[in-house]
Order: sequence, then C-alpha cells, then structure tokens
Amino acid sequence: MTSGRAIGLEAGCVRSLAIAAPRSGAGKTVLTLGIARALAERGVRIGCAKAGPDYIDPGFHQVACGRPSVNLDGWATPKEALLSMARRAAPPGGVLLIETAMGVLDGAAGPSPVVGGGDGSAAALASVLECPILLVLDVQKQAQSAALAVAGLRALRPDLNLAGVVLNRVASERHGRVVRRAIEALGAPVLGCAPRDDRLRAPERHLGLVQARERPNLETFIRQAASVVAESVDLDKLLKAAAPLPGVRSVAEEGALERAWAAPPLGARIAVADDAAFAFAYPHLLEAWRAQGAEIIPFAPLEDAAPDASADAVFLPGGYPELHAGRLAAAERFRAGMAAAIARGALVYGECGGYMALGEVLVDGDGAAHRMLGALPLSTSFAERRLTLGYRRLSARPGGPFDGALTAHEFHYATILAEGASDRLFDAWDAEGAPIGPIGLRRGRVAGSFAHVIHAI
Repeated sequence: MTSGRAIGLEAGCVRSLAIAAPRSGAGKTVLTLGIARALAERGVRIGCAKAGPDYIDPGFHQVACGRPSVNLDGWATPKEALLSMARRAAPPGGVLLIETAMGVLDGAAGPSPVVGGGDGSAAALASVLECPILLVLDVQKQAQSAALAVAGLRALRPDLNLAGVVLNRVASERHGRVVRRAIEALGAPVLGCAPRDDRLRAPERHLGLVQARERPNLETFIRQAASVVAESVDLDKLLKAAAPLPGVRSVAEEGALERAWAAPPLGARIAVADDAAFAFAYPHLLEAWRAQGAEIIPFAPLEDAAPDASADAVFLPGGYPELHAGRLAAAERFRAGMAAAIARGALVYGECGGYMALGEVLVDGDGAAHRMLGALPLSTSFAERRLTLGYRRLSARPGGPFDGALTAHEFHYATILAEGASDRLFDAWDAEGAPIGPIGLRRGRVAGSFAHVIHAI
C-alpha cells in the first residue's frame, strides 16, 4: 500500500501537483477526483484546489478528498495571497492537487492588475507555485500525434516542470502502447493509460458540470473514478513527482496575509443563500470574512427559508436562479424575509444569479416571466441568451458594499432586458484594460451586479 510516509512526505511539508491539459474536455476533473480518492484510500493526506474562477469543481473536490477546496486565481489574486492560500489548502505532510482550467497555456487577454499576478493560465500558476505539471491527454481520436502536445509545451514553455503524462480515454492496450512510445521518445514519462469508460461521463449544463449537490450518485461515481485510476495510473511515481510549495509561514502569518488582500465582510452577521439556485460563493471569500470576525449564517431560498432575522447583511451569490425561477417566485417566506431585511436596513448584495433574483422579473429558458424580489429596477432573461465571459477590474462607487479597486469575473448567458433609474455600483474594465463602463445597480442598501468579486487590490 502506498502511503505518505513511504514516499517521504515529511510532516509539515506540503507538496503540490497541477493537473493540466491542452484543452478543455480532456478529462481533468474526473482524473483529479479519481487520483484524490485513490490516494486518500492509500493513507495519503490530500487537499484539492481549482485554478481560476470556477465554483462547481471545488464541490466535487471536497467530496473526493474530504476537505474544502479553494480557488487559486493567478490573474486576480496577489502573489503572496495566492501562495498563502495554496499552502493552507492541504494538510501538513499532504499533497495539494490543483485542477487547472481550459488549456495549459490559456489565460487572460491582458496583464494582471495585482502585485505579482500572471495571465491566469495553468502554466503561469505552476510557475508561481513552483508546481510540477501532470499533463492529461485525451487520445481517443489520435495515436502518435498526441506527442505534438508534449513537444509543443516543451518548446513554448521550457521553464515548466513536466512531471509526466496520463493518457486518457485509451481505446485498447495496443493503442496505449503506441501513444506511450511516441511520447516517451521525447523523454516525457507516461504515468498511466486510463481507458475510455462511459461510466465516467459527467453530466453537464450551461456554466459547467451539474453541481455536486445535485448528483445523488456522486459517491459511486467517485469510487468508479478512483478504481480506474488505481488500476491504470502509477500512483507511486505520481506522488514522487509532487514538489514542495515554496515558503513556510505560521498559521497566524498566513491568515494575516490573506485577510490583508480580502474584500471586507458585508456585515457582522451575514446571511448567505446556499442551495442549488445560489451556490457560487467563493470559499476563500467566506473564509476571509470569518477570519475578520463575521458570522456566516447559511439559508436555503429553495426550501422557502428566510435569512436570519438578526443578520445585518444578506448575500445572494450566483448560481442557477433561471432553473428555479418558479420556486423562487412562490417562496413566500423567503420573499417576506428578504423584504424584512431590507426594511430594517440590512446591507443586501447579490452577484450574477443573486443580482437577477434581486430584480423585478426573470424570464426563464421557456420564455415564462417570473416575479423576483423587486428590490432593484432590473429585468433579466435566460430565454434571450448571450455569453458574457471574462475577468473584470472594478472600481467601487460610493455608497455600495465595497470600497476601492477589486478584481472580479463574469460568466453568464442571461441578458438584461431593462434597467430602471438607479445608482450604479461599479465602474468596470475588461482584462485588456478596455472600459466597459458602469455596471450593476444600487438602491439604498441593496446592490448587485453580474460580476463575481474575487479580491480587493
């Protein structure tokens, strides 16, 4: 049995390994889940992280490794805070598996506005964290040509530490052998050949995978992934490839570092919507608020629950209100509780889906209009879809829940049908520095926008 002690994972040391691919859809998520669970079953202490602004994959990570996952965003997060978050994401003596996003070199179109920031790519993150890369190659429609990805990565980024390659969706033993020879001829070790297995297909919808909390068979799925990994990947070599994260600070120092860069809490007692309609809250943001003394009080609007009556702030994160608009419109206790919070002067803030819920009308994918909370003069539609995607640099306008400059991200298909007269929340620029103009709305102590705030800068 492989164990952390057997491969020399010293107590107090945290090692890391980034799982990347040349493109999206290569199977990074399933292999990350399988590797995490397979190693955990062998006694290795595992933590997981997701590169970039993704809210869905960390939920899967937590089930697979048994501890909360965190987002590591190399474009939006200052370098020292990024290193601190990475070091705290895995237990001492453990391994941090970092599932990256998109292709290994894919990043933002413009320079980062934060200290020590990169372009947000997996390659840039691995460079900052001094983290080896395990490259996942989907080879189901190629053979020797798979070696082009390895040769290309080495030619374009010779500075990166390519720990090895895992071939995914291999059709047969012979197929794997042919591809392995082509890649190993370049001097890159192949650490495994995972077979094509229809049981490991994860259902998707707009914005990504169907959420972990909505998958009743998730534990079975992760066990299947772990079984495939255990049979097809050399876990001993994979563990040996993980490298120590740079720098070691005390827990107190790490916490102070992250708090210094965190957006301030919305209040002392913050009611946070948390269900399938409002699931897209950054774990690092909530944790930073707790570290600054705020109490986080979850509630579930889809269960017709109201925010805690003693809360001085209410946060409606993003999610999928467009899929649950009818239930939200009929949730009278939720609606009454939100109205009471606004009436007593609580700060109410919504991001993306939460912003839509604070509006007057939400048109669902079938074209049916549903009344929302009516707290902001806003009407949105999921029937008229247009993709909006990209990093944002924000400057908070006076009177809102934030001050100064912030990094953020937008990813939604919903469109704005109408906005009434109201104060704006932010001035915004895209990743290339081009002005987007004023975004979001504020009416008194109620505010929101489509942007998800990541860090203060």
